[in-house]
Amino acid sequence: MNESEIELEYRRRIDAMSAAEKTARMAAMFEWTRQQMGRELRKARPELTDEQIKWHVALKIYEREPEVVRLIKDHMQHVSC
Repeated sequence: MNESEIELEYRRRIDAMSAAEKTARMAAMFEWTRQQMGRELRKARPELTDEQIKWHVALKIYEREPEVVRLIKDHMQHVSC
């Protein structure tokens, strides 16, 4: 299979999914991304606790949303990390 055929097959399979299946797939991919970011952060900053990792990952994910960043930073001040 060449790249074009792979893309067509991927699109065919995605189009065949129900809305619930697409949502479940999206949630699984988002969770995988969060875990990957956490592993990379853990490697770079091993001194951070699991709780700190969680909130630093959230900051990275929402870095372009100033209101969300403000809420996360506010929460981080009130959570024992």
